[in-house]
Amino acid sequence: MTARFTSDNHPFATPDIVNALPSKPADVRSSYGPALSQFGELRLPAGQGPHPVAVVLHGGCWLSIYADLRNADALADALRDEGIATWNVEYRCVDQEGGGWPGTFLDAGSATDYLRTLAGDHDLDLDRVITIGHSAGGHLALWTAARHRLPGESPLWTADPLPLRGTVVLGGPGDLRGFTPHADAECRQDVVSELLGDPGVSSEEPEGRAESRYRCGSPVALLPLGLPQVMISAEHDWVVPPELGVAYAAACRAAGDPVEHVVIPNAGHHEFMVPGSVTWPAVRQAVHSLLET
Repeated sequence: MTARFTSDNHPFATPDIVNALPSKPADVRSSYGPALSQFGELRLPAGQGPHPVAVVLHGGCWLSIYADLRNADALADALRDEGIATWNVEYRCVDQEGGGWPGTFLDAGSATDYLRTLAGDHDLDLDRVITIGHSAGGHLALWTAARHRLPGESPLWTADPLPLRGTVVLGGPGDLRGFTPHADAECRQDVVSELLGDPGVSSEEPEGRAESRYRCGSPVALLPLGLPQVMISAEHDWVVPPELGVAYAAACRAAGDPVEHVVIPNAGHHEFMVPGSVTWPAVRQAVHSLLET
């Protein structure tokens, strides 16, 4: 992805800038599955628990070539300093074995449910858990909040998903169909189809497979979620433009869901992952508002 510039010629943050941000080490690294990418890093705030938890999902177009959980270290560390335990999750991407359909989705859900395993030893409050994700990770954070709405026949369905207080989406798409042309331009051609397993129709594929996968993998198709959603967009985000957030928020309201959509002026796609940037007050407020209600 190339750097973009503000109107006064100051560059926006880039993934390299985000990856180089300082952060304190995680307290615990633990695997929630057997694959190399199925692990997370837990950061625990000072003081006694039980601690509220934010499940953090990094972006990168669902492609490992663009980002891994290092891209979310600074955000996870800053939220820990706010008194919130953070579970920064790695997952199998579409360009890795087992990723795409259904693995990428199942990893986001399994990693979240793994908090039940971590809770006892680390004094986590499972009644106060949210997901928060950036870009493609924002889609996964939103989908994880939506998965209790899946039909039982879906390969993405799991029994008894961990209940959430809400979700915070940082420049992430809630509608995969609406996002597809932007993903083709800014990520790589057909990456959404790769995420959904290239759901074309052939003599061996049942009619409607593509639509079925869209309905199970795109959060907008699972509305209403029945929990609060905060969508935060950036004015100069060319990857996931603000109008996609506007459209998703409108769909939420029409379905009866509580939703807030905020557009941050003079910010680009990666400012969300820079604590102290122009986006930080809105990110911080969104997380606290969901966990303190």
